Amino acid sequence: MYIRKTYPLKGLLHWTRRYIYLFLLFSLIPVFLFDIMGWKWLHVPWLPLGVLGTAVSFIVSFKNNASYDRLWEARKIWGGIVNTSRSFTVMVKDFIVDNGKTSEKNLNSIHKELVHRHIAWMTALRYQLRKDKPWENHLKKDKSNEEFRSQNMYVIEDNIPIKDVISNYISPSEVEEIFAKGNQASQLLGIQSKRLKEIHKQGLIDNFRHMEIEKSIVELYTLQGKSERIKNFPYPRQFATLNFIFLWVFIILLPFGIMEEFENIGDKILEALANHKSHTAIMHQLQEFIAEHFVWLSIPFSTLISWVFFTMEAIGENSENPFEGGPNDVPITDLSRGIEIDIRQLIDDDDIPEPYQWKNDVIL
Repeated sequence: MYIRKTYPLKGLLHWTRRYIYLFLLFSLIPVFLFDIMGWKWLHVPWLPLGVLGTAVSFIVSFKNNASYDRLWEARKIWGGIVNTSRSFTVMVKDFIVDNGKTSEKNLNSIHKELVHRHIAWMTALRYQLRKDKPWENHLKKDKSNEEFRSQNMYVIEDNIPIKDVISNYISPSEVEEIFAKGNQASQLLGIQSKRLKEIHKQGLIDNFRHMEIEKSIVELYTLQGKSERIKNFPYPRQFATLNFIFLWVFIILLPFGIMEEFENIGDKILEALANHKSHTAIMHQLQEFIAEHFVWLSIPFSTLISWVFFTMEAIGENSENPFEGGPNDVPITDLSRGIEIDIRQLIDDDDIPEPYQWKNDVIL
């Protein structure tokens, strides 16, 4: 998640510079053939091209809206995880109490065990959400994205093995148990429910309170399932493919439609210059030269329009997967650490970690 008020234009231009060079080339070749080689027939009527541009703008807008909806839903889900984690911890602390059958030390140990296992669940879930999916690979392999990530980001889940992190919260036997199965996060919630059942049998929690805590486990399963739904179901690839094709058809044809329009402007300037009294003045000759070659000004304008359309589509493409570990993602790593600090303070735990210190205005 990028946290500055505005993303610097310099950074945006640097991120898209390879495509800007390509757009310049796409714009230069038609103008060279049209003006230098004299291929005056080489143009596309502006009316159908304008209709195509309108269609592309609608398609790009639709994709960006869908991408934002996925991002915002993911943020709401993790907001739910924050709230449910706090509720679960408070219930563990206040519902599992001394009944005269156990010591205060053992009671604190139970609280710590359950809370640490919950942190292990969050750890397992965020690692699962950070795993690469086939439809995400092309974004990470893109040279511009790869360069940005290497210079500005450090994704913990990509650099520290999950076992090294999760073993700090659960016993070695539980580590072996959950990694023998496919979905570690689901297994941890199952172990948590089993342990609560054992605590209930020991008489440390009554029936009603046990049911309330179990509701929290059910809610955590629900939130995990919602996160997995977004992670495992991409923005429909048929729409993404059509976006890609239509956008590049428009970008390639754009210079052919703009050229004639700019040449017509140059012709009108020449007509106006013909009424000048002096045709030998330096300013007149300069204006005449510009008007004769006015078609070349279509190059920067065509490049600008292509860049705007491409950048809008690229932002949507890079925002549609909110858990992949990119700069536009929901910061689940930071949220997990914030939850961990919060709930461990609620049970007066020791060795509470510090918040992550993120650099370059990107929180993950």
